[in-house]
Amino acid sequence: MTEHRLKEISRRDLLRLARTFGRTSTVLAAAAMTGAVTLPRLAAAAEETSRKRLKKKARVNLTYVVPVLGDAPFRIGKFGTPEFIRDIEERTDGEIRVELITGMDVCNQLDCVKRVQEGTVDIYHSSTQNAAGVAPYFNALDFPYLFPGRAAQNHFFYHPMSEKLFREPLRKHHGICFLFTSCRLRSLMMGKKWQDRPDVRRIDELIGAKIRVTASKPGKIALKLLKTHPIPVPWNETPNALKFGLIDGMESWESAIAAAMPHVLSQVIDIRLFSGNGHTAMNAAVFDKMPAELQNAVMESSYHAQMFAHLASEAALINIVGASDPQKPGTIFAKHQVRFVQLPDEELKKAEQMCSPEFNPAPWERWRERLNEMAGGIDVYREIHKIAREIPADTLAEDVQPRRWWKGA
Repeated sequence: MTEHRLKEISRRDLLRLARTFGRTSTVLAAAAMTGAVTLPRLAAAAEETSRKRLKKKARVNLTYVVPVLGDAPFRIGKFGTPEFIRDIEERTDGEIRVELITGMDVCNQLDCVKRVQEGTVDIYHSSTQNAAGVAPYFNALDFPYLFPGRAAQNHFFYHPMSEKLFREPLRKHHGICFLFTSCRLRSLMMGKKWQDRPDVRRIDELIGAKIRVTASKPGKIALKLLKTHPIPVPWNETPNALKFGLIDGMESWESAIAAAMPHVLSQVIDIRLFSGNGHTAMNAAVFDKMPAELQNAVMESSYHAQMFAHLASEAALINIVGASDPQKPGTIFAKHQVRFVQLPDEELKKAEQMCSPEFNPAPWERWRERLNEMAGGIDVYREIHKIAREIPADTLAEDVQPRRWWKGA
């Protein structure tokens, strides 16, 4: 959906539709619509979607929690949730039914993975950085400059070796079956304190900046090596901290912040520090209990959602978010006068040499040893780093060839 499509429908009306036809059916109907979305059109589509989804009793009922408020993250992030649900229900002819839970009543970004591990819900969506607080193997993605670009990220998640290097350790140590993810590189989102300052073009201009951080321990190390001050700030306090200059900025990726708080930003510094992934995963025990044909359907629908997130989020980044220079008129960043600042190649290289394990290995030895042990003695950083460079550095993300990663080399 484009950013403006639901603006004529009030929140009260959307809640009424969700109560009548179900939240899941309403979200699926809205995601599938094209053109102007009016209340009568959406109501008719939600009713038809609900009728089709409930026409038979499901063999497997799954709950899928996405801890976001409103529909903006779905429209802007394009992370594949509606597409996965629609595909798995259609692919299995209703044998699997998924009920979507949004908001933060069940869990938040930091603890949804724990709720899935406990069996409270079956599937969750969050950033890998937030999930890492509970499931530390997610930190395998957080080494700075592990991926030279979004193409390299997508290449890795489609790669058969992503099973051995990433997905299998998550299953073994955390009971999590990693399904699909969007691919972004985390950059620095500067608050209003930087509104009247010139565009940041040199890494040295960020020395001493107070940067809000997530639960990622490697992320904090990287920011310290760049001579900034990483500061933990609760999510609900972050907008005012950026607005009133209590912090200089935060590390995140563009579409996440465009959906949440573009009004408190001034510059987005495209530093491409480490991987940013809005991922979906499920309880591995729940997956293992399914019949083989339904397990295969889950994997095929994950592949479908991975391809959607791969391609749709690339288009949204330019056409909806405005993460480009020059920006397209009418994008979120353009409307809020948020400048997208691309650093010169020599400055990106300087940042990489300051903080990446390839050039500055000592600060990373403990984390590498811990993750290597969890992976069964494999040098995780080295192996992922190698795969990420199998394709040319200037490859466009949309040109990466999709592959069914679970079917072997």
